[in-house]
Amino acid sequence: MDNFVDERDYKLLENDKYTFSVLGRIMGGKCELLLTDHEKLLICFSSNPYPVWIWTSDKATEEEKEKAYELIRKNGLFTDSHTFNLKYDLADYFISRSSEGAAALSIKTNMFAYDCPDLKEPHIWADGELHRCVPEDIDELVEFMDYFHKETGIDQDSLEAYRRKAEEAIRCGSNFFWRNKEGKSVSVCSIRPKGDLATIGLVYTHEEYRRMHYAENLVYQVSKTAKNAGYMPMLYTDADYVASNACYEKIGFVLRGKLCTIG
Repeated sequence: MDNFVDERDYKLLENDKYTFSVLGRIMGGKCELLLTDHEKLLICFSSNPYPVWIWTSDKATEEEKEKAYELIRKNGLFTDSHTFNLKYDLADYFISRSSEGAAALSIKTNMFAYDCPDLKEPHIWADGELHRCVPEDIDELVEFMDYFHKETGIDQDSLEAYRRKAEEAIRCGSNFFWRNKEGKSVSVCSIRPKGDLATIGLVYTHEEYRRMHYAENLVYQVSKTAKNAGYMPMLYTDADYVASNACYEKIGFVLRGKLCTIG
């Protein structure tokens, strides 16, 4: 196994470009662990509190699955502080294999990956307007990040870490609020272009402003911005969050792939 990626690894992800778009983005950066055979297995872990990404082919053999399991074990990643994003077939193998020991794995989140080839206008227009975050919004953006990660229970970090991310996001112009007619920031989302895709994330609406179509209008407007810039919008969702998925489907998002998080 090598500790570097090259064009062969990016080629591997082409058939899974939606479900593993995040992996494609992070494996070219600084990682605590990066292992690849450039053919059938790719393991990438950036740092805590982020998940370990494991890519395998759709026709992975039992031997290949065991190799992935052993590499994770030998690198000391089977702990309470680590989760793993992977395909369901490999997840089933990991869960079954771990049942033989003291620390059994289980599914934490079922995820859908969507893209949006044909963006549709919302059926109901929400009051207010899109606002790109500027330096004066940093405290509010940090607060949104904290709420989002606490509610989803994923990638939770310190307020100091969120502030660093917020500063970078504002510098890059990658975060947006939806501000209602009173000027209150009620929803947030982010966008990260990579290749021909633009991944939408951090979608969160304050609880008292939900079911008012703010998130739907926000994601629509940000997706429109991405399309106008030549990108295909895509996003991940919690597969079990039916209302959220229905919201995205209404404005043209189409299910393209499935994966899960185990831990």
